[in-house]
Amino acid sequence: MTIQMGLPFPQDAAQAGMQESRALAAKHSRRNTFRTWDTPHEAMSKVPREWRIQSSLTQNVPDDLAPFVEWFYNQPEARERFRWALRDSLDELLDGQRTGRWAYQHLTKTEKTYLGTAVEVNLTKEFAIDNGTDLDWSIAGLDIDCKFSKDLGGWEIPMEMYLCTDHGERGGRANHAAVVTWMNDDTSQWAAGMVRITDERLRWKKDRDANGDRVRAYNRDNKRKLSDGAKSEVYWLWGGLQRDLPTNLLRHLDPKARERILTASLPRRRTSGQQRVNQLFREVQDRLVGRQTVLTVGQQDDAPKRARDARIALRPKGIVVLGHQNSHPYVAHALGLPVPIKGEWISTLLVPVSSDDARPKFSLDGQFWGRAREEELSDPEPVPAPDLHDKLKIDGQPA
Repeated sequence: MTIQMGLPFPQDAAQAGMQESRALAAKHSRRNTFRTWDTPHEAMSKVPREWRIQSSLTQNVPDDLAPFVEWFYNQPEARERFRWALRDSLDELLDGQRTGRWAYQHLTKTEKTYLGTAVEVNLTKEFAIDNGTDLDWSIAGLDIDCKFSKDLGGWEIPMEMYLCTDHGERGGRANHAAVVTWMNDDTSQWAAGMVRITDERLRWKKDRDANGDRVRAYNRDNKRKLSDGAKSEVYWLWGGLQRDLPTNLLRHLDPKARERILTASLPRRRTSGQQRVNQLFREVQDRLVGRQTVLTVGQQDDAPKRARDARIALRPKGIVVLGHQNSHPYVAHALGLPVPIKGEWISTLLVPVSSDDARPKFSLDGQFWGRAREEELSDPEPVPAPDLHDKLKIDGQPA
């Protein structure tokens, strides 16, 4: 038996331990200091008039794209998985837990460039797509590539994706197909399509020389965008324009409410992650709040604990914070609220109600509870909410 030895342990282990500890660096580190970000004034995405698309399109699937289209349509819950892969790709770059960022516009130029790579990587993992021979992907045994652009129609196509005698060895060995993807976090819109890349479907421009001939419109990387006329050649998956990119809650929140959440402070104007999370569940009620939002607001590692502690802090104010475990899904369903899954929470203001109150309600220890109505929201002395502890039995609900 061969025993593989590790690197020799440092002679002065105590000194080495001090050098490798984070303690000294953490004393002066500013990387995890909470910071606020301005509301973006510029739009994330451009949608040129020539590339506007509609929802619920009816298109015939081109024969050469049919194997790819059929493959995606045969994947379980493909559309849901696709839109969440787009959402997660952007959230990974925002990295709200460490940066506090909540909008695409907060990214650096380099990070924005990397978003396309993140989308491709996440889609590859989500759908377990094989590597291609000449391109990154192989679907249904055929090479295909994935292209992302924040601007609809702005995909940049490299030479290896299409046939062109003028390209020599840099040119492709075939006119390959491409999956073209787009999202706009400002409007919660997204789209995914497929198109066969050809030399003629890419942009050309007139030569500035006297002869005025057409020349290929390359960028600095020798890539070209699809021509405006090529839009008619794109087959749009799931009917074209999609309007349900998973919501970036902080991006779409009322600016004043967002400011109150992100600037919630303790004495001496020192912000507290727990204080901000508490304020989040005060401001955002009756709608699901995801883990990414809690991480961004708290800017700490233990988001679930912050949500649990908010539950304790807000109960005296009549607010419950429901999660995915124990009696909480039942309570959410009984109150007519969306039911959280793992990594989600929902808060609501409760008031005691009578058994014949028509609103959705649940009973605990003989007392009925319902969601506060508009006229009950401003009660200066709210009734503390019931303690929905882990082993609680809701009346009529089996243990």
